[in-house]
Amino acid sequence: MFDHAYQNYMDHAYPADELMPLTCRGRVRGLEPSRGDVDDALGKFSLTLIDTLDTLMLLNKTTEFEAAVRRVLSDVRLDNDIVVSVFETNIRVLGRSLKYIKDRSNRGFGLLGGHSMAVMLKEGGQHMQWYQDELLHMAKDLGLRLLPAFNTSSGLPYPRVNLKYGVRGPETRTGTETDTCTACAGTIILEFAALSRFTGDPVFEAHARRALDFLWEKRQRNSNLVGTTINIHSGEWVRRDSGVGAGIDSYYEYLLKAYILLGDDLFLQRFNIHYASIMKYISQPPLLLDVHIHKPLLPARTWMDSLLAFFPGLQVLKGDIRPAIETHEMLYQAFTTDFRVHWAQHPLRPEFAESTYFLYKATGDPYYLEAGRTILDNLNRFARVPCGFAAMKDVRTGSHEDRMDSFFLAEMFKYLFLLFADAEDIPFDVEDYVFTTEAHLLPLSLSAAPHSPLVSSNRTSEEELDDSNFDWTCPNTRLLFPDPAYPRNLRDPIRSAVDKSCPRPAPYREPGMGRPPLRAQDFMANNPEHLELLRRMGVSLIHLKDGRVQLVQHATQAVSAVAAEDGVRFMQEMMELSSQQQKEQLPPRAIQIVSHPFLGRVVLTAGPAQFGTDLSKSSTGVRGFVTVAEPYSGCTEITNAEYVQGHIALLQRGQCMFAEKARHIQKAGAIGGIVIDDNEGSSSDTAPLFQMAGDGRNTEDVTLPVLFLFHKEGNILLEALKEYREVEVLLSDKARDRGVTLLPLMPPHWFQALVFLSADSVLSFVAPSQETSHVEEVSPPEVEAAPAEVEVDVPPPEEERDSDRREESEGDTDSSGQSVDELLADWREDLEAFQQMEKDEL
Repeated sequence: MFDHAYQNYMDHAYPADELMPLTCRGRVRGLEPSRGDVDDALGKFSLTLIDTLDTLMLLNKTTEFEAAVRRVLSDVRLDNDIVVSVFETNIRVLGRSLKYIKDRSNRGFGLLGGHSMAVMLKEGGQHMQWYQDELLHMAKDLGLRLLPAFNTSSGLPYPRVNLKYGVRGPETRTGTETDTCTACAGTIILEFAALSRFTGDPVFEAHARRALDFLWEKRQRNSNLVGTTINIHSGEWVRRDSGVGAGIDSYYEYLLKAYILLGDDLFLQRFNIHYASIMKYISQPPLLLDVHIHKPLLPARTWMDSLLAFFPGLQVLKGDIRPAIETHEMLYQAFTTDFRVHWAQHPLRPEFAESTYFLYKATGDPYYLEAGRTILDNLNRFARVPCGFAAMKDVRTGSHEDRMDSFFLAEMFKYLFLLFADAEDIPFDVEDYVFTTEAHLLPLSLSAAPHSPLVSSNRTSEEELDDSNFDWTCPNTRLLFPDPAYPRNLRDPIRSAVDKSCPRPAPYREPGMGRPPLRAQDFMANNPEHLELLRRMGVSLIHLKDGRVQLVQHATQAVSAVAAEDGVRFMQEMMELSSQQQKEQLPPRAIQIVSHPFLGRVVLTAGPAQFGTDLSKSSTGVRGFVTVAEPYSGCTEITNAEYVQGHIALLQRGQCMFAEKARHIQKAGAIGGIVIDDNEGSSSDTAPLFQMAGDGRNTEDVTLPVLFLFHKEGNILLEALKEYREVEVLLSDKARDRGVTLLPLMPPHWFQALVFLSADSVLSFVAPSQETSHVEEVSPPEVEAAPAEVEVDVPPPEEERDSDRREESEGDTDSSGQSVDELLADWREDLEAFQQMEKDEL
């Protein structure tokens, strides 16, 4: 497989940076249409050839290795007038160039990289007799060309640099950026420290350490997490979501590996502090989900990206084997947590193969050899083309992209070869090396290399080494796994739902072999018969923290091979059905309470439906009084049709498809419907917009509008109905006919006192009661009054306060005794909290 990829690059693409395997030609930057940031890795320096050098050596291709080194030295230029990514050039080019350099200064640690690979061949007497440290000079030259990017007040590097002119401003197309990703700034230390310790020039390691020190200082001190994007001048976090995938991944990796390579305890202490927070907030076994650094209990997204597949391998280095096994198994299923493919593209990334190799090394479990064979089979089946291997444009359809990245040769084949190789197949002992993030090998002997004291990291008083932050010994895997079945026992609860990572055709079913299997579009989670069919197919349900249900297939638990195949098809259908339903992203809708005493001042954010009346095309919306349908689920014929007729029916989510509910209330004469979430505590201020999908059938027969409310907003409507009995609402695409500023998502205690801006912009309170109503003028709050037509989004108060006030309401306690000042203070506090949350998310 490697020969097929490498030879096609040399035949059809060299000296271009990468191969375009569908058109069998090289990708030359500037001659092909721009792909944006992806092209920043291309510097017109034969990237794939340089990135592949140590793979040639690892695979015992010594003749090809020597020829490749000659080509690099004769053909590659580093002084091109081209802007490249500092991050990509460091890990792919500099890291690679360093690997085959002989140390002639007798410093005691021999060669930097590959166990004296170039010198090993030279001393063998058959190859590399001409080699005179040429790659060292090239490596230092490239390092010096990257250094201008670090000329910032913070020490964080600019994300891009011009190889010929450095960073000089717009004339060199550099120096105008203000932001960089955390991984981009924090994935420098291994290569730069190696370069410094080999050449004796401390400047490279010093700059890399300064960048790491700054990122550590800017961590969020309460959560000990870092954001995804940071301003390189001010140090302010631009994106405050935090995870272990894209944008952050290799920052954590390099903290641990810097300790392994350089022996500095400070790196281990920082990694351990970060790791504890990752396991506390981001890890939701077996998932790894992004959170907000200031509010780490608030999820930032519900899906995982392919780059975080490296993390189980890092956990193996850390010695935390159990979660590594669990997360790897979840990734093996290739499912997202909500059954949607959020990013269908797959550029043949090697991170999953990397973790598979490390887990096999740690456990010796042949299961991981089978996982490796699955990777090989799928690469050959779905990615192999006549001119190499093509990236997948869409894993759901099997379509290709004219792209074969250099890391495919540098990493994928290296990890797969090491996974299957016996010790005698490998020309050197890989245990003497640490892998960089690009799978380049740096020798552990660097930790004993002399280096300047100038490169030590700055240690603040609060960073005195604390033994409690260290596990000084690595776990003995023989003691961890005395029973070979132990890893399997961890995997079984989350066993892979698919043996192959791409969809397979439905199995042939002979006539008369029983009824057709359950189809995803017909599935209902409350149907006992459906649950039994799932059990027979080996499919089980996992209840997630947010109230949703995840389906997982255990193929070995199916009653037969045919049932297992039916289960695979059911899981694929479920993914495709959800993907189709999510293709049409509709904007949120509004439910405005227009009856007395609300008078349009309360607007609830509602989710749309992909069927029924399109409210965006209605100039007036649909207005009517609400009533609770019976049964509340709306899954059978409505029994209180006389009350539902001419009204907007309230329904509860669950037990049947949304379209089925709509058909039942429409038959009963309703003019609209509102479905309220049955997941207690859900709210639009913490959950993404939810839109109701159809049932896989034609829904043109549904002609009334149906909207969705999360539990918290739905409870507001139900409380209003309970207190005032007759509640009229307007269903529309946005709030209508308001001369006041609205306060959406108002908790029940605000029903007694509604804050609004009158025409003269003086804050007033309407305090309705059964006996009298009056208006009391108060001084404006210490915030700038908004124009009458501008909405002021105010989140609900904290849940503790909500629950307390609900209890007061249920106990018929009169809350009107709360003073105006107290209400204003509450309102101002909530407004400030919402504005901060909005700023965080932006």
